Amino acid sequence: MCRLFIGANSHLWESQTRSIRMDGMVTSVRLETMFWTVLEEIAAKDDMNVPQLLHQLYNESIDEGHDLGNFTSFLRVCCLRYIDLQLKGLLAPRGKENLLSTDEILSLEAGMRGTPAEKVAPPGRQH
Repeated sequence: MCRLFIGANSHLWESQTRSIRMDGMVTSVRLETMFWTVLEEIAAKDDMNVPQLLHQLYNESIDEGHDLGNFTSFLRVCCLRYIDLQLKGLLAPRGKENLLSTDEILSLEAGMRGTPAEKVAPPGRQH
C-alpha cells in the first residue's frame, strides 16, 4: 500500500505559497499542490475562484465562532472532508448536482458519527 503514496508524483506534496487579499489585507497561505488542486475543485463547484472560496470560508467560520488560529490546517481538513463526503456518496463530484442539501448532509453525518466510512451508504444506495 505504501508504494501507492511513495510512487506518486512528488509534485503533489511540493508546497506552494499564494497571496490572497481578505478584508483589505494580504495574507499568504502555504499548502501542498494537491490541496490547492482540491480547493480549486471546491471553488469551481460553487462558481468561485480560490481566493473567493478562502475568503468565504474564513468569514463564515469566524461568524460561526470558530477559532481559525491555524487557517492552513483548517483548509487541509476542508479538502479531506470534501473528498470524504464524495467517497461516502453524500456529495456529488464536480459537474454533477448534489442530491442532498447541506443541511441534509450534516444531519446524515450526525447520525453516522462513529460509523466507518465503508459501512455508510446514503439513502437509496446499497452496498
